[in-house]
Amino acid sequence: MKRITTGAALAAGALAATALAFAPSAAAVTPTTATVTASCGLFGGGTATLTATQTGTAATLTLTSSAITTPLALSANSIASTLTMSNSTGANRVFSGTVNPAMAAGSPVTVGPLPGTVASGDSLDFHGGSLKMVIFGITVTCTSSAAQSPGPFVF
Repeated sequence: MKRITTGAALAAGALAATALAFAPSAAAVTPTTATVTASCGLFGGGTATLTATQTGTAATLTLTSSAITTPLALSANSIASTLTMSNSTGANRVFSGTVNPAMAAGSPVTVGPLPGTVASGDSLDFHGGSLKMVIFGITVTCTSSAAQSPGPFVF
């Protein structure tokens, strides 16, 4: 009886290991970085880099740019940012938060990582979307006139 129980346990363990080996891997966004050209009014305009991460349906986006600068010194986590990404497969996706490093006047702008929710197959592009930053009660909106490169973020 002991041999049967041991054999059954070994078979169950082997079956579980096989199931884990063939389990689907976690989804990952591609590409993880993209370049956009943004126009941001007072903050200027030019090339910016978007960086994306994904864990399941949770995703984050960070925008950094040495061409877009802050006219005033800003403390950490003082910019209320809303990044809306155009989604060619459905509803636009929104990433928002108040995450930014401290920045001296004239410094390159960085906002994020801004959290949001994505669905499998989402294809997100900054072109057709926008970045709205509220700083000292003033709204600065950034837009793009061309698709991001090398292409949209696919989740």
